[in-house]
Amino acid sequence: MEGVIAVFIPIVMFLVIGIIIITFVYFRSRERQMLIEKGLSAEEMKLFFEQKRDPYAMLKIGIISIFFGLGLGLGMLSGDEATREVWMPMTIFVFTGIGFVVANILGNKLRKQYKPD
Repeated sequence: MEGVIAVFIPIVMFLVIGIIIITFVYFRSRERQMLIEKGLSAEEMKLFFEQKRDPYAMLKIGIISIFFGLGLGLGMLSGDEATREVWMPMTIFVFTGIGFVVANILGNKLRKQYKPD
């Protein structure tokens, strides 16, 4: 039974990755098609997609990754084997949530500070 499961893990992984990529491409093309149907010119579409982009996305991802790593590390250091399976998921979720909040607050503060007028 374990051998069958081991064979299906990479198959399912590649199927999920493929579905995610196809879904992303499909919805991106639908969005552009809807903008064309509204009658936007190429320059207006370019301006729309530039406004949509978040300049602090990598900063936010970095902050969230740091807090995820802190949660994972503290979860692995907590207690003995019996309590570790309780503390590990809790610290990962708590620190990742704190990371999301900190990244959002910092991103909003930087966006207000460097807002082009």
